[in-house]
Amino acid sequence: MDLKGQVALVTGASRGIGAAIAVLLGKHNARVAVNYAKSKDKADQVVETIKNEGGQAIAVQADVRDNSAVKTMVETTIKELGPIDILILNAGADVPWKAFMALTFEEFENKVMGELKGFFFPAQAVIPQMIERKKGCIVGISSGLSRHPGFGFSAHTTVKSGVDGLMKSLALELGPHGIRVNTVAPGLTITDATSWLPKERIEGTAKATPLGRVGQPDDIAGAVLMLVSDEAKFVTGAYLPVSGGVQMI
Repeated sequence: MDLKGQVALVTGASRGIGAAIAVLLGKHNARVAVNYAKSKDKADQVVETIKNEGGQAIAVQADVRDNSAVKTMVETTIKELGPIDILILNAGADVPWKAFMALTFEEFENKVMGELKGFFFPAQAVIPQMIERKKGCIVGISSGLSRHPGFGFSAHTTVKSGVDGLMKSLALELGPHGIRVNTVAPGLTITDATSWLPKERIEGTAKATPLGRVGQPDDIAGAVLMLVSDEAKFVTGAYLPVSGGVQMI
């Protein structure tokens, strides 16, 4: 799965799943733009990891909820690395874990609208140059909770359902331009964002998983690599669960 000559922009790539995706794409010879909002040191570490493995990468700052900042990020990426071939939409807002009746509308709105902006703005900024070149690949990182809700995750389930719908719509609209769009839906994956989960819950999920464990960021990155590679050149509009078999479709 050689990505030599291709440029990838990964949003929310300073840690967790985004960092693992950026490193793996770099390992397979893509030139990678590592987006971060506030964690410059961590983004720089991801860049160094890619460079130490012989790859090429830069860190690009932008709050992906800010359309002006996103446009600047895309312009910087194109100027320093070249036209963007691969866009990984991964950045997400913090997850408020509360029963629906305990949520304020402000919390719900911040999660849903904030995260959707983080998919909408980068996509609109990158797609025109993909259309111009008649090539490109977009992967949106969703969640298994978009189709199988969990208690306390109503806002997360809502926004990830929106992500699923947006990715399918883009696959339909952009296919005639040679652009593929797919969705990866992780199951429970051990990252900073899930570090608050009780050990008992993680162990229980692992026991209920056909493969006998919960996910690691590298597991998600591998699925993304598969979808952006030429080996998946006839795959678009797909929803790929990466959950060890918890979610089967």
